[in-house]
Amino acid sequence: MDKQLEKTSQEKFCSECGEVIKAKAEICPKCGVRQVSSQNSLTATAPNGKSKIAAALLAFFLGGFGIHKFYLGQIGFGILYLLFCWTFIPSLIAFVESILLLTMSDETFNRRFGML
Repeated sequence: MDKQLEKTSQEKFCSECGEVIKAKAEICPKCGVRQVSSQNSLTATAPNGKSKIAAALLAFFLGGFGIHKFYLGQIGFGILYLLFCWTFIPSLIAFVESILLLTMSDETFNRRFGML
């Protein structure tokens, strides 16, 4: 029988090559691709260490000053938020962004903000 069809509860399939690997493996030993958690949890972090919940909290509480943009590595947007913080428009945008960050899937968050 094919090995890929035989998987125990302590194993998973590689997201890239489909090889059976240990459930806790972060990198596939066959193809070398980093495994991304498919769960949508608030405690998950991107490969570069950025946390979705931290970004959402920064956007909610300090988003009017663009702190969440600096945290996520979008320095230009952070400066733009700082320049217009007196208008309160960045605060409204950041409130919406905090909700979007909380409802965003982990895969989308990692794709957009998880670059090393």
